[in-house]
Amino acid sequence: MIVIIDYDMGNVGSIANMIKRVGGESIISRDPEEIRKASKLILPGVGAFDTGMQNIEKFGLTTVLNQKVIVDGAPILGICLGMQLFTNRSEEGKVRGLGWIEAETVRFPSSTPDVAKLRIPHMGWNHAVPAKSDALIHDLPEEMRFYFVHSYHVVCANKSDELLTTTYGIPFTSALSKANIWGTQFHPEKSHTFGMRIIHNFVHNLQ
Repeated sequence: MIVIIDYDMGNVGSIANMIKRVGGESIISRDPEEIRKASKLILPGVGAFDTGMQNIEKFGLTTVLNQKVIVDGAPILGICLGMQLFTNRSEEGKVRGLGWIEAETVRFPSSTPDVAKLRIPHMGWNHAVPAKSDALIHDLPEEMRFYFVHSYHVVCANKSDELLTTTYGIPFTSALSKANIWGTQFHPEKSHTFGMRIIHNFVHNLQ
């Protein structure tokens, strides 16, 4: 069973509906016991980095998430803020992230001329191109389109962790993968056919 983690920060209903559409089963929960029994996890998220981490701590989820992901190796997909929380820190706040990926979350640099001409947050449809092959993007074309809403993006210390890249004034990591950890900066649950394939692959192809 896939558990969509409810920590008061995410679009959990839409994700559950998408999982159902691709033939999967999920529950929405913040119960540590349900998370312990999960075969896979999804950490969604919309909002501020510090609030997200504080809510994970408030609901007593830090220990069980570290056990499931780092020790047990359960597959996890982070979406938008959820992916950012996998990193060590964010320029948005002061609270430490989960630190599962050697990376940090930074704001789009307004001092960069190509970014200064653009509206922040980056909102709407944009293309993504593969940085490597991976089961999460199986059967997707070389150019994919996804729906984004974000002002911050992840910078990976190791290029090998980058899965998809997107350009919005500057190129940035729009999806990552490392071992049993996957993340998307975009919202697959809002990205129609391309997003449905991402969710399908997570549900059916990842172990």
